[in-house]
Amino acid sequence: MIVPMKHLDLVCLASDRDATLERLRLLGAVHLELSAAGGEAVAKAKGDIADAERALLLIRKARELVQDAEQRPHSVAEVLAIDADRETLKAERERLEREIKAYEPYGDFDPELAKRLLERVDGLRDAVPLPDKLPEMSLSRLREKLARVENRIRIDDSRLAGCDDKAIEAWYPHLADRMAFEQAKELLHEHGAVAVVSGWIPEPKVKSLMEIVRGDQTDLFTRAGAAGWGVLLRDPELGEIPPTLVEPPRLFRPVKVLFDGLGIAPAYTESDVSVPFMCYFSLFFAMLVGDGAYGAIFLAATVALRKKLPRSWFTLLTVFSAATIAWGVLSNTWFGAAIPWCADWPTVKWLADPSYHNMMLLCFTIGVSHLMLARIWNGVCRLPDSTAVAEFGWAGILLFMYLVTNSIVGIFAGVPSWAFWVFGAALVCVFGFSVKPSELRTRGAELGMLPLNVMSALGDIISYVRLFAVGLASVKVAENFNSMATSLVAGADAVWAKALMAVAMVAILVVGHGLNLAMAGLSILVHAVRLNTLEFSNHKGVSWAGYAFRPFKRAGGGK
Repeated sequence: MIVPMKHLDLVCLASDRDATLERLRLLGAVHLELSAAGGEAVAKAKGDIADAERALLLIRKARELVQDAEQRPHSVAEVLAIDADRETLKAERERLEREIKAYEPYGDFDPELAKRLLERVDGLRDAVPLPDKLPEMSLSRLREKLARVENRIRIDDSRLAGCDDKAIEAWYPHLADRMAFEQAKELLHEHGAVAVVSGWIPEPKVKSLMEIVRGDQTDLFTRAGAAGWGVLLRDPELGEIPPTLVEPPRLFRPVKVLFDGLGIAPAYTESDVSVPFMCYFSLFFAMLVGDGAYGAIFLAATVALRKKLPRSWFTLLTVFSAATIAWGVLSNTWFGAAIPWCADWPTVKWLADPSYHNMMLLCFTIGVSHLMLARIWNGVCRLPDSTAVAEFGWAGILLFMYLVTNSIVGIFAGVPSWAFWVFGAALVCVFGFSVKPSELRTRGAELGMLPLNVMSALGDIISYVRLFAVGLASVKVAENFNSMATSLVAGADAVWAKALMAVAMVAILVVGHGLNLAMAGLSILVHAVRLNTLEFSNHKGVSWAGYAFRPFKRAGGGK
């Protein structure tokens, strides 16, 4: 579900604004538009974060040059000071290199002696090819100075490599907390002796807020309510866009991290599609990867990283990996090869149909179920409104287009006669109930788009064939790399040649399957995401135009 929001206006004493913000931050339930703040304090806090990021980058780059440096804690300022000294030295090195290059043709001479000779001997400059401007010191001393500068640069590199990047990284939450606090202070506008801040709070959290206002809550908030807050709560008004807080059923809650990773959120007035999104995405993931062995690799990597991965990501990746292994069992596909004793399994024989009709039938069936779910869901949600009839009509149109699609590619011999009756009734429902009579003047043009929308429904179902096409391509690429690798050993006669070819075979298999894994990951980002966020969402009416609920709360550090 999408959690209902209340608009919050909070009034406090201007002298107590820091304490008010601290209490709101500890509550961790109020969304403030922090991005709208941009004063000097906020700019300084952002600059501190940028400095910390730059310090981390400098340390890690220096560590690539200097291995096994002893690490010691350093502040961000110390790291940047070392880098500033290093940059000064680099500039001096460049100057010395230019000067040495300019005077090398003249050999190693004493500039002071040359200057005195030029002053005492008339016409010497014309007789001896000397530079127009004499250097400050001899060529040998310039080279000695360059060597000292390069040595100091190496010392600075070692000092940077020895800085503890983990200590700086651990300070990030403190910096984020400080920036968020400064942003919130700017949003808290003063009006004489009082200050006002506005935001959004989920309805279930209103009770906790009112406990603070009344002073009932004393475990987290000392002197709660003593500041005398004034609170105004109201429903969102027309034209306001509250943040979206998605709360799926517990079993499907991990999909929220996928939404965050993709940077998408349904609009506040739209539906929470977390359950079908996770179910179908898992199926798409498995079919696009198309290989049980790859799923096992994903699962092994997920388990190996379980301590570093957030719990939600660990759960989500485990589900996706398990689905891929299950698909590998059903299709008997392991690193592009088949296990001989599984070849007679019913699912393996059905999916291995040489005409590919069964695989295409499966893809079209998944597609029509996905899209019909969206339309039937819309219809149920709109009951008892008359527009629900149009949504059920669209489900009938999708069913008819599913039969047409299978007939076009030769899976079915033709479209059954009863399907035309369903299609006719569905068209009547859509044409007659999509727009109410009172809306004909403003939305009547939508009815003229009905033929194009019907054809678009056909294209939406056909687009699910990408699950078969991309999955098959992945399997074929794996098969080709296997053939390349095995042909090397088969073509070698001598023992040493076989050993050499075996090494080459392993290299080809590792590189080939690694590349195929990378391509599979890319196909998931492109195709699995598209089928959920475009085809399905267009029929469900989800625009993904919302923005996620981000409560003002402590990230893990002090103010």
